Amino acid sequence: MKHLFLLLFGCFFFASCKQKQELPLGENYTVIVSLDGFRWDYPQIHGTPCLDSIGRAGVRAVMLPSYPASTFPNHYTLATGLVPDHHGIVNNTFWDANNNREYSMGDSLTRNNPDYYLGEPIWITAQKQGVKTGNVYWVGSDIAIKGAFPTYHKVWADTPRLTFGERVDEVIRLLSLPDEERPKLVMAYFEEPDHNGHVYGPEAEETKQVIAQLDSLMGSLWQRILALPIGDKVNLIVTSDHGMTEVSDERFVCVNDYVKPEWCHKVMGVSPTSIFTKEGCRDSVLRALEGIEHIHVWKKEEVPAELVYGSSDRLGDVIVAPDLGWQFGTEPRHLNGAHGYFPQSPDMQVIFRACGPDFKSDYEAATFVNVDIYTLLAHLLGVVPEPTDGEWERVEGMIRQQ
Repeated sequence: MKHLFLLLFGCFFFASCKQKQELPLGENYTVIVSLDGFRWDYPQIHGTPCLDSIGRAGVRAVMLPSYPASTFPNHYTLATGLVPDHHGIVNNTFWDANNNREYSMGDSLTRNNPDYYLGEPIWITAQKQGVKTGNVYWVGSDIAIKGAFPTYHKVWADTPRLTFGERVDEVIRLLSLPDEERPKLVMAYFEEPDHNGHVYGPEAEETKQVIAQLDSLMGSLWQRILALPIGDKVNLIVTSDHGMTEVSDERFVCVNDYVKPEWCHKVMGVSPTSIFTKEGCRDSVLRALEGIEHIHVWKKEEVPAELVYGSSDRLGDVIVAPDLGWQFGTEPRHLNGAHGYFPQSPDMQVIFRACGPDFKSDYEAATFVNVDIYTLLAHLLGVVPEPTDGEWERVEGMIRQQ
């Protein structure tokens, strides 16, 4: 797959932060926020003055998702430092051949089953080493992975769910707890602008409006953090899981036009699709799909190495990936925006903003990969990380020298 080189965007004028007290690494606090589906260039397209200010005061970068560029796989990658192929959540929906059942992020029975979540989330790594953590809806945080939860967490299924403003309130509440109860790491999730990006498209007015709301909230969160007694000891990271691109029902390849149903046991997932073929039928499926415009088709073991995808037993023996902006499956999804495509595509890449005592000021970092976030968080918390797919060298340059 041809590598796509990126033009990094950035603002080169300086915005001052409140003066920070520099403490030994691990003594400060860290808040990481994920804004679902927040593409790297949304600040240029829609305008984000608060996030721009955080980036000028601290670090700004473009971050690549892992493949596939979708919500559950990448949020769990951010938490574990493992690519989806290694941590087990290989798509938002996939077939579990070992137990003959479908995993779906929308099915509480499978979503909440800890057996599906391999690896070790950062909140478990931290707590094993005596560091308290707090969590507001991050994928996996309300599931007993390795038999444990974050010190404080919210359950996604509980209703009424916290509004976006209430989530900011909860972060501030956690940082306001007494010293002995206060978590050193707080993780918070917001499900926009993903929803509006899907329904209206990434450049639509409705998407712009929700981005303005989120930008204001992030500005408020940072100002409220700085106003806390420990405000000069708190790092804030704002990032995302994947980007968004425009799609339409006209750009669609129907699997049933080429593949006979009797060749397949299961056809699962979108962008990419896993086809579990019946015995002796894999070559028939491959021959039927090879050469079709706007899709890529591989044997599971021949997926390009840069995607790091194909070893999990939760993937079919044939993998089909559409070109950017195209759909493949049994029927189009009737959306104006979608994701799940190759991480090398700029439309799939996301923002990274970070400010606080451990980060450099007015620093534009090189593009890096989201598997590096776990190691970055472990470093900020002063805990020993588990082995991951990340590389510390890609992110160490954004850290202020102690």
